[in-house]
Amino acid sequence: MTFEDFQEYIKNEYPQENCPVLKTLELLGGKWTSRVIYELEKSNQLRFGQLKKNLTGITNTMLSATLKTLEERGIVEREQYNEVPLRVEYSLTEAGKAMLHIYYEMAKWGSTYLT
Repeated sequence: MTFEDFQEYIKNEYPQENCPVLKTLELLGGKWTSRVIYELEKSNQLRFGQLKKNLTGITNTMLSATLKTLEERGIVEREQYNEVPLRVEYSLTEAGKAMLHIYYEMAKWGSTYLT
């Protein structure tokens, strides 16, 4: 879809449940979701404890729930190693890595309009 196609698309009244912009905003709308994706983008793989340390103020329950939601939506991949002690690492899927373009555009907009 080109930018011009997108402009035309949003002018039409499509049902909200079919709008890709609203679906993306819903995905990123949680307080911690974008921050988890951002941390995983910065570091190829992170263990739960490392992620929690990087996200000051998040609880274990909230981090677990956020990771589970992102895994269900195909944004985050969970890899479990059957070792003692058990080791689990989280990383972005291809869909998650593709979101870097969204963060780049947000950074450009923020640098222009929020400084």
